[in-house]
Amino acid sequence: MPIVGVRELKNRLTHYLRLIRQGEAIIITDRGKPIAVLKPIEESEGQRGWEERLAVLAERGLITLPRGKFDFITPPIPVKGKPLSETVLEDRR
Repeated sequence: MPIVGVRELKNRLTHYLRLIRQGEAIIITDRGKPIAVLKPIEESEGQRGWEERLAVLAERGLITLPRGKFDFITPPIPVKGKPLSETVLEDRR
């Protein structure tokens, strides 16, 4: 298992991602102290969070992950009578 510093990882990210795709796990260090392990998604199936589970499903083609921020747009609710804004202005007087 290769041990790589943050700077080296940043400079050669494509190389290390290729190793991970081939099944290799990589230990990341910051100033000589191990801070993370990068490994293929399949290896960590037993102890995954929901983000990782979604990534596995997306990799298998079962779902499509969102590409940006999702805006929930609520349709206006029709109300009988005068507009709510008029009622609020009347109450303020």
